Amino acid sequence: MIDLIRGQTVIVVGLARSGTAAAALLAEKGAARVIVTDSRPAADLQQQLTSLKQYGQVEAVTGENPPELAAPGVSMVIKSPGVPPGLEIFKRSAELQIPVLSEVELAYAFMKAPLIGVTGTNGKTTTTALLAEILAEARFNGVMAAGNIGVPLCEAVEQISAGGVVAAELSSFQLADILNFRPAVAVFLNFAEDHLDYHGSVENYYRAKARLFENQRESDFAVLNASDPAVSRLHKEVRAGLLWFARGPVERGAGIERGELTLFNRGRAVASICPVEELALPGEHNLENALAATAAAWAAGAKPQAIGRVLRSFKSIAHRLEFVAEIGGVEFINDSKGTNPGSVIKALRSFPGKKKILLAGGRDKGSDFSELAEVIKEEVHSLVLFGESRAKLARAVAGAGFTAYQQAATLDEAVAEAWSRARPGDMIILSPACTSWDAFTDYEARGNRFKELVYKLREKEGGV
Repeated sequence: MIDLIRGQTVIVVGLARSGTAAAALLAEKGAARVIVTDSRPAADLQQQLTSLKQYGQVEAVTGENPPELAAPGVSMVIKSPGVPPGLEIFKRSAELQIPVLSEVELAYAFMKAPLIGVTGTNGKTTTTALLAEILAEARFNGVMAAGNIGVPLCEAVEQISAGGVVAAELSSFQLADILNFRPAVAVFLNFAEDHLDYHGSVENYYRAKARLFENQRESDFAVLNASDPAVSRLHKEVRAGLLWFARGPVERGAGIERGELTLFNRGRAVASICPVEELALPGEHNLENALAATAAAWAAGAKPQAIGRVLRSFKSIAHRLEFVAEIGGVEFINDSKGTNPGSVIKALRSFPGKKKILLAGGRDKGSDFSELAEVIKEEVHSLVLFGESRAKLARAVAGAGFTAYQQAATLDEAVAEAWSRARPGDMIILSPACTSWDAFTDYEARGNRFKELVYKLREKEGGV
């Protein structure tokens, strides 16, 4: 990798957090020229451009991604996650045989610490954060949660020494363009249809996820969901030592026996972690997340006692079933990270018996909302739809026979509408089933806006 960087011209496409971190790392590793390009205008990229000013070899091209930037003499193109793969600049790079690699591949080339990679359609952020907490409790010498969870891997390179460990949340966008990327422990949580607008087909999406295991060796570990058919069939492909997780006994890994979360080896229980009823995270899906994190942490060397202590205390993370406030007997839950139908289904089923008002909408990713519509009919008292996808969502729920919905143009209007419908004992959940990109830079900005609106409402209503 260093031969493609030192003294070379490199292009970075996309200036979100990952792209900015990649450009900085390339400059620090000796690139003669780093061209950063983004379709957004310079006015929308001031923070990123300001942070890169310290590197004299960085040049910015904004407002477009000109294909002609890919030219003879360019050694490599770094593609930020989420940047559409069909851009002409990538096609031209392929024609010129210029390697197009992801930001995580660049980071891996310089990462000193071992990586634990976590992928899946749902639960990645929670599992990665939970895993990092367990590893910190297990007294590893430096632990960081990075990747798609917030801190780009390129930024983590210089922050974690060889004695530490990085728990990395990895999306299909990041994995689609790897070359040598190899996690010491690789976790595949679950699989469902998502990101069809990006990958073009379910199979392409699946194969991008599965690339997490392709460079592993027999000395590494692969952690698979025994209950998910799409995930479990990968056991025929992986070369690493295999660990399973499931809501029952497993051959080797983390499972459940007599109401206890338990470690198994050769089909026999070898250590009890904690009773299932003592898990701090709510919901059946979080039980699976806890099992996956347990298996991965065990593979990394964490003791059962340390794992159990964290599972008993770890609460929800920001934007993932995050409790925001209670106002007049109405609870507000921020699940802005729920950007696909499967994630929303799990969120709704995490609060059995609750009278729920759901806020959903944003930019559609080509998702099929039919299954979600059926669950909404079962779980939701009232539905408020907002953003670009509100009409498509409305058609889906109407087709399922659910009529208690209202459309709003913006999240602000949706929150106001939900509050007008709420009564003491209700729960208002933001779980959009769509991306935030029609109105916000990312799911965090959307979730933070939701929290701002709730806090203003609390102040207005005199709540606590």
